[in-house]
This record gives sequence, C-alpha cells and structure tokens, in this order.
Amino acid sequence: MTESLSRIRCFLLDMDGTFNLGDRLIDGSMRFIETLDREGKNYIFLTNNSSKHRRMYAEKIARLGLLIPEDKVFTSGEATALYLKHDHAGSRIFLVGTPALEEEFRSHGFSLTDDHPQLVVLGFDTTLTYLKLWKLCDFVRSGLPYIATHPDFNCPTEDGFMPDVGAMIAFVKASTGREPDVVIGKPNRIIVDTLAQKLNLQVQDIAMVGDRLYTDIALGKSAGILTCLVLSGEAQEKDLRDSPFHPTYIFKDLGAIADWLQEHQD
Repeated sequence: MTESLSRIRCFLLDMDGTFNLGDRLIDGSMRFIETLDREGKNYIFLTNNSSKHRRMYAEKIARLGLLIPEDKVFTSGEATALYLKHDHAGSRIFLVGTPALEEEFRSHGFSLTDDHPQLVVLGFDTTLTYLKLWKLCDFVRSGLPYIATHPDFNCPTEDGFMPDVGAMIAFVKASTGREPDVVIGKPNRIIVDTLAQKLNLQVQDIAMVGDRLYTDIALGKSAGILTCLVLSGEAQEKDLRDSPFHPTYIFKDLGAIADWLQEHQD
C-alpha cells in the first residue's frame, strides 16, 4: 500500500483545516502544491459548499497567496449540475439556492423556474425565504425528483456554525415525509465519479486529503479511493478509536505529504 500513494494522479483537497485555517495558510501547504506541480500531479480543491461559485473560491485562494484558475475548484453545486446534465439536460428546475448557484445551473443549460418544473434541487441557500421552502415542499410532496447538493447539517463559520443543507433536508422531511432521491456531495461517491468523468481520470487515480473523518475520510470508503487524514484541522488520532472511517494514511499536514512524495518518487 505504501507505494500506491505515489501513483496518484490527482489529489482532492479539502480547504479549511487542510489547506488553510480561515485567512491563514497552514504551514507546508504551498510546499505541497509546489511538489505536485514539480511531479506533474494534479490537484483540485473540493468543497461541499454549494452557496458559492468556484470562481469565488479561486479568488479566496488567490488572497491566500496561490493563484489558480477556477477549474481547480470543484463544488457540490457544479457536481450536481454535471450529474443532472447527463440524464436531464435542459430540464426545467426549481432550484433552492443562491444567485451563485443559479449562475452555475444556467451555465450548464438548465432553465430555472417555479412554474411546472421537472425536478427540484436543494442547495445551500443563504438567501433562503419561507416562500422558497413552502414551494419546495409542495413540489417534493407532488412526487417530483428531488436532489440535494450535499448532506452537511451545519457550515462552520468564524463565530460557530450556520444551518446548512442537511437542516433543510430535515425540514422538508418533517413536512413531506420524503428524503432526497439523490445527495451529491461528500461523503457520497457521486461527487468523485462526476469529477473523474470531468477530468477524464479513473477513480483509482484519485486520492482525498482532508481533516474530517465523517466527510473527507468517509468519502474514501464510499468511493473506494485512497484517503489522507491531516491532523492540522478537526480530527486527531484519538478520534479514530470511535470512528467507523479510517484513512489510508495519516500525516501531520500537507507539508508532511510533500515530504513523503519526494521520498517515494517513482
């Protein structure tokens, strides 16, 4: 197993707690990126947050000191649009989401409407209104296909937490009795399969790097990919004792992964 990480062609990177902490880069993060560039390996910043467009994340990463094109970021919102485009191209969608998520879906050719939609999509909507939730419940109750961008109950902020899509899923279930037919984001395999197809990669060429056991590392179990737990954020080694999700590798931070890759060059 120790040689398999060196054969990975694309590393999926969580952001907060893995690459950065708030507005500060974690030590070793830039060295990791430089190592991947030098070895000809790809990397993608992967986020469950569907309230923002990938362009916004690229701008944030640039402020941290790393200039990247926006296609180096993959959100659950883009993953959802690509997933639906495969079988529902051009469909009329009732979308509960921010203007940024609306932009994402329109860019993929979808028509957004609250008048006789063909399916409904629930995203992380920081512009949420009661009317949106009411209409969503009506459409879900009517039996329309129901897709959620990701399952997170809360989104971390500098001051604590704000309710995320999972909380809205619970609201809709309480009203309608239905769960989403499909949930796209981490820890579900669909987000990896969709990205692999976008990048023309085999799933086994991809590894996930993150600091959360129940999303980042759980993704490895559902998608069958290698995982690297970094101890620079939420999870610590003691947390593994009570977790059903165990990483393939454990590193102090991204800099330690860079050191490992340099020592195990093909």
